[in-house]
Amino acid sequence: MIPFGFKLGYLVFVAVLVPVYAVEHGWMNFLWLSNVALLGGLLAAWLESRRLAGMMAVAVVLLETGWIVDFLASLVLAEPAPLGAVSYMFDPEIPLFVRLLSLYHLPLPLALVWMVWRLGYDPQAWKWWVVTGWGILLLSFLLARPDASVNWVLGPGAEVQDWMHPWLWLGLVTLLCTLAWWLTHRLLLALMGHLGRVARAGVAG
Repeated sequence: MIPFGFKLGYLVFVAVLVPVYAVEHGWMNFLWLSNVALLGGLLAAWLESRRLAGMMAVAVVLLETGWIVDFLASLVLAEPAPLGAVSYMFDPEIPLFVRLLSLYHLPLPLALVWMVWRLGYDPQAWKWWVVTGWGILLLSFLLARPDASVNWVLGPGAEVQDWMHPWLWLGLVTLLCTLAWWLTHRLLLALMGHLGRVARAGVAG
């Protein structure tokens, strides 16, 4: 159901990205939800697992939209990223090749939705992801450093917030992520239902 060419291209890209990111950003960088979804999506493609593909789609499709909007706005306005999510993409201290690899954020949501379309959407996927996602956010918080607030568990962007207790902030981040995941789940259900109706109408016609 997933073409071999897609699987192979995906594998080659990840095989290049992982060692480069590990050297440039460190292994903790792979706790970012986008990186988790990138790696999980590769596994889902090779296993052709509808549940795993659904989990990765729920994890980032809506959240990655914020990254894409922030990046495109920065290009159009030629100003610092409005949301602060992509400031590193314009940091000259980060090698250009590393930043070019980070452009995977642009096609990742579409690739995951396409995989879900090919494999089908498991309605239980979002429940599996919520538990997994909470664990990743908690681990990010426990391992976070002020200069590496993975998943913004210490504050927005690269800043460490001081408006509330750190655990309350983590709770807020977890709540907002959970809401985004639930909304993505509902959107995927609606999309798959619509595509199913279109397919049945085509067969009937």
